Amino acid sequence: MSTATLLIRADAGVLAGTGHVMRCLALAQAWQDAGGRAVFAMAESTPAIQARLAAESCEILTISSPAGTSEDATQTIAIARKRQATWIVVDGYQFNADYQRALKEAAFMILFVDDYGHAGHYSADLVLNQNVCADQRLYGNREPYTRLLLGTRYCMLRREFRAWRDWKREIPSVATRLLATVGGSDPDNVTLCVVQALGETELSPLEGVVVVGGSNPHLTSIQQAASDSRHKVRVVTNPANMAELMAWADVAVSGAGSTCWEICALGLPALLLCVAQNQKASAECLAEKGAALLLDTRSRATSAAISASVKELALEASLRERICRTAHELVDCDGAVRVVSRIQHWGGVHDVVARRDVG
Repeated sequence: MSTATLLIRADAGVLAGTGHVMRCLALAQAWQDAGGRAVFAMAESTPAIQARLAAESCEILTISSPAGTSEDATQTIAIARKRQATWIVVDGYQFNADYQRALKEAAFMILFVDDYGHAGHYSADLVLNQNVCADQRLYGNREPYTRLLLGTRYCMLRREFRAWRDWKREIPSVATRLLATVGGSDPDNVTLCVVQALGETELSPLEGVVVVGGSNPHLTSIQQAASDSRHKVRVVTNPANMAELMAWADVAVSGAGSTCWEICALGLPALLLCVAQNQKASAECLAEKGAALLLDTRSRATSAAISASVKELALEASLRERICRTAHELVDCDGAVRVVSRIQHWGGVHDVVARRDVG
């Protein structure tokens, strides 16, 4: 592939979260590992995301128009031409059918990263839905040439997780180390509720690590609650070693976004919180398969409810062992590499519709 350029159009912010950019970062890393260059075009970002992308040798360019508009598409096309990109990756709920069509009419190859069929019609060359509940029926309204990459086989995990590919988790009789990670931005401060829940959990000893994303505006209140906790609770901001933290933990309390797939890859028994409506379907699928426990937050989970669920999971070693095994079987660490391979060999797979490329 030498130095081919991959242009990634994705945004991050307090309300939009950071999941779209972070999973695209995993793809960018795999692209770089194959010898290419990765460029991010962004209409919205945060200082923490900017620093992370820069640390990963990704070029960052600014889109000055509102995300998903025709003006956005025009600027993205201009950047792609200037950087001589052949493929454009698009990830975000603000990008619709018209946006895809504009990029295709400009003669670019498009990888559209999707979660629940929000665009209505799909004209991208590849549509990627990495969720456990991904179904080709979501994409019945697509062009004849559009191919689907569906399911957890294509979960895009960052390079750090690939180093843990062969690691095996040990299941203690009682879980004493808990990881809390609600999301990169967490505008409703669910993280604070989780920290308070840890303080109410009647387990001893219990040690917690609370991950706070760089876009989280509630850091001070979270740190104060951790300091006041009856247990040893450490707050970590914007870590670059999530795989290591997940390997350290015995259990997790997590938002039900893209972090779920990292948790599955490490076989970490987790209690999932649906902090956004678009997380609900995947979280329910994971719970039905026995790969996680689900505490729905449509009516806001209380700290008491979270605490009770944490204690139950911590005391049930056999339950944690089953969750660990099931979750680990769902997700390996090579999804991003597979996606890069599909892009690289696109000319030879236009007629490939079966396998899990479409389901």
